[in-house]
Amino acid sequence: MSPFFIEFRDPLFGVIIFFALVFMITISSYWWTKYKSKEKTKSLDKFLKDFKTVPTTKELKILISKGEMSEKSWILLARLYSKNGDFEKSIEIYNELIEVTDKSNIREMMYLLGKTYFKAGFLERSKKVFLEILRNNPRSPRVLYDLVLVYEYMKDYDAALDVLEPLDELKNDVSLDSLYLKAMKVLNENDLSNELKAYELLELYKIDGNLTYMIFEFLFRINPKLAWDNLDSSKSELLTDIFWRIDKKDLDFDIISNNGYLRELYSARGDIQDASRSSVFEFDMLINLDKKVHATLSFEYICDNCKNTFPFAFNRCGNCHAIDTNTISITLVKDFHRDFSEENNSFQ
Repeated sequence: MSPFFIEFRDPLFGVIIFFALVFMITISSYWWTKYKSKEKTKSLDKFLKDFKTVPTTKELKILISKGEMSEKSWILLARLYSKNGDFEKSIEIYNELIEVTDKSNIREMMYLLGKTYFKAGFLERSKKVFLEILRNNPRSPRVLYDLVLVYEYMKDYDAALDVLEPLDELKNDVSLDSLYLKAMKVLNENDLSNELKAYELLELYKIDGNLTYMIFEFLFRINPKLAWDNLDSSKSELLTDIFWRIDKKDLDFDIISNNGYLRELYSARGDIQDASRSSVFEFDMLINLDKKVHATLSFEYICDNCKNTFPFAFNRCGNCHAIDTNTISITLVKDFHRDFSEENNSFQ
């Protein structure tokens, strides 16, 4: 028998053939999927080429009425405009879609229009759209939540609190939202003195201990002694940046000496020498450097909910609008302020 047939009966030969077939099928499937994907986007790419120059309102109306593009494609385009900051064109698309869409989809289109008005800063228009939706569909939690945001941005906190009532009736937990809006109302009350605001905020804080950063940032700025007297030491890490920036004359060393985290923080800052090391890497480095290198702490603020990072502290996340999700991230940086001060002193 010829050597070929001997190899053909060899099990190893069969394994090689099997894997060769699998490889060929995989490659063919990959390229076929890629080809189909390109075909699916071909019409959209062709359509988008026509939008290198932004169409006028009249042109938009004609294009939408022709029905050459599906409703989903128009919504995708409107969101693209909104993402790029062209809210005006996004709003025009939604307005035209409302004119031609089926009645069953009008509510969704109006909602997207209201959201875009809000992002663009047209709060009054956004409010009117959301109220119109709620007039016919009062049991719409997401519309109610967005209306709360609109009223908050308009600083109409009483109206925002009123909107929370139907949300509560719909079995949504609005306790934190209510507390936050009440605190915002106190902070923005022009007829109240800062001292009265401080005491009213403390009363809100005692309800459930939430809004720690929001309330104590104000207290330490207005009345440090009152803040120290009401501080929950277990929440010290939430206020790291505030503690780091407090003037030495406003420190309460009795409280600091009884709090391990604060002892390490102020030893790192150089106000005391009660800690020789720290479990926090940045504190430990500063303690060991002992002012031999001009270094200090820098802070970033992360939303626990959406994980977005911000350069400034927040009470409501600007991205996902979650409340009281501010987490502080610490980094070591060069202390330019100290360098500048020493340079000035050297010329004296």
